[in-house]
Amino acid sequence: MTTVLVAEDESLIRMDLVEMLGELEYDVLAQTGDGASAVELARQLRPDVCFLDVAMPVRDGIWAAEVISAERLSAVVMVTAFGQADVIARAASAGAMGYLVKPFAKADLMPAVEMAKARWSQMLALEEQVADLSERMAARSLVERAKAFLQQALVIDEASAFAMLRRQAMDQRVTLAEIAAQVLAGAQPQTHDSSS
Repeated sequence: MTTVLVAEDESLIRMDLVEMLGELEYDVLAQTGDGASAVELARQLRPDVCFLDVAMPVRDGIWAAEVISAERLSAVVMVTAFGQADVIARAASAGAMGYLVKPFAKADLMPAVEMAKARWSQMLALEEQVADLSERMAARSLVERAKAFLQQALVIDEASAFAMLRRQAMDQRVTLAEIAAQVLAGAQPQTHDSSS
């Protein structure tokens, strides 16, 4: 079941929103009336989606959206009476995945929740792919630098340097990148008799 946090300072609107979400079979974990406590609740409860009113006391919804998004706590749907382009742009740059303008109907909630969840999942998956690619590029760079070091230090060709790294990685049961890091950190390369 999808879990939700509601942060809205107008109690009647908050109660209506909580009731409508419940009728749509979303699990409302908590509700609050200010942005600072919304962030604390999001940290504690890790809901799937946070509904944040833009204008709230203590800290506003834009601030809360920035923190919740930056800490990767939850997808955020902004709730506001303001449909102006500048408010929408601020919400988007704060990391909001959806935007709901008051007054809204129950029929507006499911698309907002599901779209925010889908966009959130896509963003997290892309971040994972980027991190994985970055790690692989860093590992490849290490291996290339270690090969160049071995070529120069031992006056051997690239294929021999790569074979040496690969053999050491297999012998030590570690990755090529780990062996490359050892070589570059000053570990002496092990020479192998070519007749063996």
